[in-house]
Amino acid sequence: MSRRPDVDTPGQLSIRNFPLKSAAFFVFAGALFFAPGCKKKSTPLSSAAIRNITREFVLAARNASGGRAEVGVRPEYAPRQAGKKTALAIDHIYITMPPAKAGAPDSATHDSILAELDRVAEYHHLERVARPGAPGLERFDYAWNGRRTQSIHIVTPLHAPAGAAGSATGRARLAIVVDDLGNDRAQADALFRLAYPLTISVLPHEENSSEVAEEAHRRGYEVMLHLPVASTGGNRDEAIELHPGMTANDVESTFAAMLDTVPYAAGVNNHEGSLGTTDPQLMGELMPLLRRRNLFFIDSRTTAATVAETAARAAGVPAARRNVFLDDEQSVPAVRKQFELAMRDAKEKGSALAIGHPHPETLEVLNEMLPEAQRQNVQLVFASDLAR
Repeated sequence: MSRRPDVDTPGQLSIRNFPLKSAAFFVFAGALFFAPGCKKKSTPLSSAAIRNITREFVLAARNASGGRAEVGVRPEYAPRQAGKKTALAIDHIYITMPPAKAGAPDSATHDSILAELDRVAEYHHLERVARPGAPGLERFDYAWNGRRTQSIHIVTPLHAPAGAAGSATGRARLAIVVDDLGNDRAQADALFRLAYPLTISVLPHEENSSEVAEEAHRRGYEVMLHLPVASTGGNRDEAIELHPGMTANDVESTFAAMLDTVPYAAGVNNHEGSLGTTDPQLMGELMPLLRRRNLFFIDSRTTAATVAETAARAAGVPAARRNVFLDDEQSVPAVRKQFELAMRDAKEKGSALAIGHPHPETLEVLNEMLPEAQRQNVQLVFASDLAR
C-alpha cells in the first residue's frame, strides 16, 4: 500500500527536508547494515531455533518416507559454563531406512528423504557438509554460517545372512561381545561391516559413545554398557569408574550418568574390574540398580575371584559369564584359535560367550569365522540370549 510522502510514521524520522547528501549518507549506511555477512547473520542460532529446525527435518523425513522411516533425535549440549543455562550445540537426527519389499535398499525413498531435507535446509539458509560414512551409513551435517546445527545419520540396516539369528532348538549357541567401543569412530565403522547378530559393548563418557550406541541399535546389533570398574593395578583406567568404598548414592548416581551416555543399553558387562568385581559390597550395591532397569549382566571375568555373577543372580538379574577371550594375543592365528575354542565350547556345553575388541586382527577373524560358525551349525545369538 502506498504512503503519502509527507506523512511520518511513528518512530521514523521525516526525510522531507533532508538535504540530498544526508539522504545519500543514510542510504549508504543502510546498505552497510543490511549487507551480507552483517553482525546479525553471524550470530549463532539459539537453542530454540536449532530445535525448531530439527522438528522440520524430522517431519520432512517422515513425510518423504510415507511414515515408514524410523526417525529419532539425540541432542548434544555445549559444555556448561558457570552461571549460564545449558545450551544446545547440535541435534543428531537418526533416520533408519525401511527395506524395500524385496529386502533391498529403498533408493527411491532415500532420494526423496534427501530432497526434503535439502529443501528445509535451503529455506533456513543452512549448508550441507559431508562427513565420512560407512557401509549402510550415510552421514552429513547442516551448518549455519560455518557452525554445525544438525548432524544427519541415515542408517540402512545390514541384514544378517539367512539363519544367522533365531531361536532354533538343538543347536549350539555362540554369543560374541565386542568391547571398548565409543572412543574411535573408525573402529565402529569397521565393525559395522559385519552383518551378524553381535553384541556391542560401549564405554561411557567417550567422545562417540552415544553416537556409536545409537547407530549400533539402529543397525540391529544389541547394545551394552561397558561399565568401568576399578582394577588391582592401582591406576584408574577410566576417569569415571566404580570402586570399592563408594557410598550407595555415589554408585547409583555414577551408574546412572554412565547409562545416559549409552542409549539403548540392554545390559552391562564390566570393563577391567579385577578389584571392584571381587568386592561383595560394591557388587551388592550395583546389581539392584540393574534389576530396577531390567538390564542383564555379563561377567567379563577379569579375575577368577569375581563375585559379580553371584551378586547379579542374588539380586534377580539375568546373568552369564565370559567363556573365551578372543584377542589377549593380537594376531590373526591366535584370534582364530580362540574363536575355534569358543565354537568347541558351544558345541560341548550347548552355549558359549566370547569377548573380543575392535582390533583389526579380531575383525579380520570375525569376518572369516562367523560364516564358518554357521556352516558348522553353531547359532549366533545375542549376549542376552545366554543370560538367565
